[in-house]
Amino acid sequence: MNTNLGILTTGYLFLFPLKGMAQQECPNIILINIDDYGWTDMSSNGSSYYETPNIDRLRQQGVWFNEAYAGAANSAPSRACLLTGQYTPRHGIYTVGEPNRGKASERKLIAIPNREVLESGIQMLPQVLKDAGYQTCHIGKWHVTDDPLQNGMDRNIGGNHAGHPKSYFSPYKNPGLKDGEEGEFLMDRLGNEAVNYLKQVDKTRPFFLYYATYEVHTPLQAEVELIDKYKKKPVTEAHDNPVYAAMVEAMDRNVGKVLVAVREMGIEENTLIVFTSDNGGVYKISRQWPLRAGKGSFFEGGIRVPLVIYQKGRFEKREIRDIPVLQFDLFPTFVELAGVDSRSLQMDGRSLLPLLRGQTKGYDKRPLFWHFPAYLEGDKVDTRESGTPHFRTRPVSVVRQGAWKLIEHYETGKLELYNIRQDVSEKRNLSADNPRKTKTLHELLENWKKKVGAPEPTQPNPKYKHE
Repeated sequence: MNTNLGILTTGYLFLFPLKGMAQQECPNIILINIDDYGWTDMSSNGSSYYETPNIDRLRQQGVWFNEAYAGAANSAPSRACLLTGQYTPRHGIYTVGEPNRGKASERKLIAIPNREVLESGIQMLPQVLKDAGYQTCHIGKWHVTDDPLQNGMDRNIGGNHAGHPKSYFSPYKNPGLKDGEEGEFLMDRLGNEAVNYLKQVDKTRPFFLYYATYEVHTPLQAEVELIDKYKKKPVTEAHDNPVYAAMVEAMDRNVGKVLVAVREMGIEENTLIVFTSDNGGVYKISRQWPLRAGKGSFFEGGIRVPLVIYQKGRFEKREIRDIPVLQFDLFPTFVELAGVDSRSLQMDGRSLLPLLRGQTKGYDKRPLFWHFPAYLEGDKVDTRESGTPHFRTRPVSVVRQGAWKLIEHYETGKLELYNIRQDVSEKRNLSADNPRKTKTLHELLENWKKKVGAPEPTQPNPKYKHE
């Protein structure tokens, strides 16, 4: 085959030079990123209340990662990690908005300043793929800059700096999305936009579709008929909100539309589909038990997320267990698939392609890190879950290696150590029982912070009232 040409399994032909490509196929990429969708909020992973037949089918068809993590515990930093391929200290987005959130009298330290948008010129996945010849389209929530069109997207439908919709029903009051008929449902609109894009895309070139639904983020709004359906359905101790359940079903329905479109277009064998969520579920809406806490927390319920990767005939019907991966591993994965010369890119993740092919060496003991030098208040926070009153999290850094997870608290200097394989609910702090492992992981965390230049909050807050 001519090295300046790429032949797809569907018979499409690229008639342009593929940068970095040499005698290999270049797949389409669809990245589905749901908002605030918890790890157990799918019927195939613990819920008997929510109904997610399309996501369940995708999980059955594809490769499920049992220990997948977001790069942060809430939306903007998580999406920034995903789209830059870098840890939070590299890009400077640690939280959403103000880092000193919550009552000043209850914050012992002054938080590190927070970026609200990614700086101009930082590496972005859509731009990298566009430079490699991909068509690029964003649909839904963006949240990391003001305009996706300035960051490598050819098309933008509904994306800006907003973190949630003003309404899930038209009129949307979204400058990036023309209103539909009054009462039109946002999720159906975005699902239809994704299908229309797939039908209209230039089939002689690969495409990257970032389908990032606003759902299931608040405000909790859904179709009356679906809400009534779940009001009549038996609830569980963890899952009992009929409006949220209706939103989950509507989201699943529209993910299904996209999957059906791919299948009907005959491009399933050359389209990589990734399904994930930006962080854990909101605890007061949907508990993630047996995982502890929820969105905003660096316990498992806040950062562990669903992750499925599927390509028909290539990545199918497997489950990868007991190997922690981070969402920004997707950046180098897509870069490798696109044949991009990555030597000029700064990527903190590692391509998942060897792991998808069954090679676990180098992944099983790889350390993963989180850094949150800020405060995130809690609305009706459950202190037993969050571990601290008034806040979903106070300033922390975290390392996960193998079965072990260490959390460092900046206000007190306290270290928590958990064996996640034996105690996924993080109920037993083993730091006193295993001082050697605690010391080893803390040193690993300290060295990482120096490497990436992670700023630590040390300045006392003069407004803090000592308890």
